[in-house]
Amino acid sequence: MIDQVRPADLAAWFAQDPAAIPVLLDVREPWELQTASVTPQGFTLLAIPMNEIPGRLAELGEDHRIACLCHHGARSQRVAAFLNQNGFAELANVAGGIDAWSSHDPTVPRY
Repeated sequence: MIDQVRPADLAAWFAQDPAAIPVLLDVREPWELQTASVTPQGFTLLAIPMNEIPGRLAELGEDHRIACLCHHGARSQRVAAFLNQNGFAELANVAGGIDAWSSHDPTVPRY
């Protein structure tokens, strides 16, 4: 099962396993990152577009606790499911994506 985590609850989700490296995996396209992005606070931000994930799995470690992020949550949910099928266990989808994040953090623009 893949956890659905709201942006406001992400820090608490990462803290559930203090031994794991917290990673926010942004699967949006580069132009989307230029439009709106989050500032890493207590986690590593890794940007890999969704279509590049299969070829870049080696960048993700088994010791990572990974929360996936996209615009509204659909692409990131698919990526989280793909990662789960490929042996990653500590996964979440950021519910509502960067759009929800912009409500949580007014410094992140909506698009």
